[in-house]
Amino acid sequence: MARRFRGESHHKVDTKGRVSIPALFRRVLEAGDPDWTEGLNPNLVIVYGDHRRSYLEAYTIEAIDEVDDQIAQMPRGSMERRMLERLFNGQSFPTTVDETGRLVLPAKLRQKIGLDKEAFFIATGDTFQIWKPETYEEVEVAKTEEWLDDQPDNFDVLTLLGGQGDG
Repeated sequence: MARRFRGESHHKVDTKGRVSIPALFRRVLEAGDPDWTEGLNPNLVIVYGDHRRSYLEAYTIEAIDEVDDQIAQMPRGSMERRMLERLFNGQSFPTTVDETGRLVLPAKLRQKIGLDKEAFFIATGDTFQIWKPETYEEVEVAKTEEWLDDQPDNFDVLTLLGGQGDG
């Protein structure tokens, strides 16, 4: 079973906040939920995205457990630990994929990112992000294009892997 999210897609959001999750993403959620078995719905945790609240970040149970374990290793009472606990515990939404492969995004989460009639899903490895499509185009696509424009004409993104792209 797949362990990494891959791809991107647009999905309609209905008036109750229900949105279909890409089928390939559902397989990763199943693989990343230690309690999932055939016939059950996989669990996940949705965290508000970056400090600008432009997107939502969805974690498999295994991925959020890894983050929680790293937070727990930080000094208790430190500002960094308290901030991460607030972001990853207090401002998160544990949920389940329903029988039809949909998520129900509460109004509060949709309002945070201005999500209305359509959601844009994009894979980010062991998580995936949910964006308002226009915001994604405005913020992320523009940032990526600007960054790529600043690279030399013969730039190969694989060189960022420490020479592994030299082939």
